[in-house]
Amino acid sequence: MINFTTTLKKFREQGEKTGWTYIEVSAEIAQQLKSNYKKSYRVKITLDGVLFEAVAMVPMGEGNFILAINATMRKEIGKQKGESVQVTMEVDEKGYVLNADFVACLEDDNKASEYFYSLPQGHQNYFSKWIESAKTIETKTKRIANSITYLSKGLGYADMIKGTKKI
Repeated sequence: MINFTTTLKKFREQGEKTGWTYIEVSAEIAQQLKSNYKKSYRVKITLDGVLFEAVAMVPMGEGNFILAINATMRKEIGKQKGESVQVTMEVDEKGYVLNADFVACLEDDNKASEYFYSLPQGHQNYFSKWIESAKTIETKTKRIANSITYLSKGLGYADMIKGTKKI
């Protein structure tokens, strides 16, 4: 388990990461977690004592990584860009588990299921995390239905969220 204190940062302009709030994880710390590993992986992390599981460590070059600190996480810890945060982390061997209701619905639609499981794991997780972030059962149900509809048409998460392609 690794412990350190760092500052929340925010990308101004960095392509697809524009607007992200994140923490940096130095190459030295990353090496202590997973020696000579340069790809994304999941960690369990506590920020000021609040536990978050299956958080993605994203490589940024030179052996450094970042961890995106989303709005839900920032709200839980009550902190924003520029504020200091106490971090404890370890590799999360369990990883992310897809939403069970979503998986059950996928089993009922062969086209959606086939396309979904052809996607990279990270892209699969986008759908599930979006569904999980719904605050009400009604919204969660709509998101599952919307996901299945788009997937059955061979469209990915970005297409669904942007609404750039018509069903």
